[in-house]
Amino acid sequence: MNKRERVTAAFRGQETDRVPVCMWKHVPQKYWADEEQFAECQLSFYRETDVDFMKLSGDGYFPWPAPALEGIEKAEDLYRLEPLGSLHPHIRGQIRRAGKVVRTLGKECVSLYLIFAPLSCIRLRIGYPMMMKLIRENPEAMKYACSVVAEDQKLLVKGIIEDAGVDGIFYSVQNGEENRFTAEEYGEWVAPSDLAVLDYANSLSDMNAIHFCAWEEIPNRLSVWKDYKAAVVSWSRYIDLMDIEKAKEHFGCTVWGGFDNRPGTFLYTASREEIEQETARLISQGGKRGFILGSDCSIHDELSEERIHWVTEAVKKV
Repeated sequence: MNKRERVTAAFRGQETDRVPVCMWKHVPQKYWADEEQFAECQLSFYRETDVDFMKLSGDGYFPWPAPALEGIEKAEDLYRLEPLGSLHPHIRGQIRRAGKVVRTLGKECVSLYLIFAPLSCIRLRIGYPMMMKLIRENPEAMKYACSVVAEDQKLLVKGIIEDAGVDGIFYSVQNGEENRFTAEEYGEWVAPSDLAVLDYANSLSDMNAIHFCAWEEIPNRLSVWKDYKAAVVSWSRYIDLMDIEKAKEHFGCTVWGGFDNRPGTFLYTASREEIEQETARLISQGGKRGFILGSDCSIHDELSEERIHWVTEAVKKV
């Protein structure tokens, strides 16, 4: 199997010749303003690590650029949010930049594009404290704002898949921490906009992955995402304390993970021999059907590409 065949089979739950590997980093800020350098940074990481597919990043475009969010203090002001529209630079810029990478890759490998769920896009602009203040002050106003963002995110998804040629999205859902919302609150306030984008992406591609992000290091209330469907689930093995075999059973689809992404953990400190042994152990748990080897979340800058390459070489021996 080549990389594209291997990853496509894994996304469809079919047996692969060997387990695919994919880890990713965010792009350093010094490259954000130059689309060529930004694309080359991602391509360089792909070549140096020899991962099986690419998770393209949206660095520089994470905060939602709605003027109504500037200096917002009252929840009622969320009703002032207006759609950006398909021609807005926030949307066209991402499509154009992703397309540069895809055109260079051709059909060599599968590519996914990172898209945050609507509430996270708003939070990345106004911060967690204000997000929580506004949603508790007037949940309906925040639901409205998220619905506006969701419609624009759907335009982005369409452009990323149909214009840029990306195979699918890497959909990061957050805010599911056990101490943030009750299951009922999440289902009422957050899930509708989450699912509006995800269901639309699934209507365009069967190569989408959901990332159940646990970046705040607080376990997620995984039950709030039980109705979220995609070909692949990327979960937090070390924060949500769910091992590979249990994750495959729980999510009922191909799962993507295995290594801790946090600085100072095994992947950053172990010898090459130890990493090879752990790679073999993780593959023995996941098997060659329904498993992609990766990490809980993005790898930090201090982890060298060489160490990721140790993993991609190790899987070829198993």
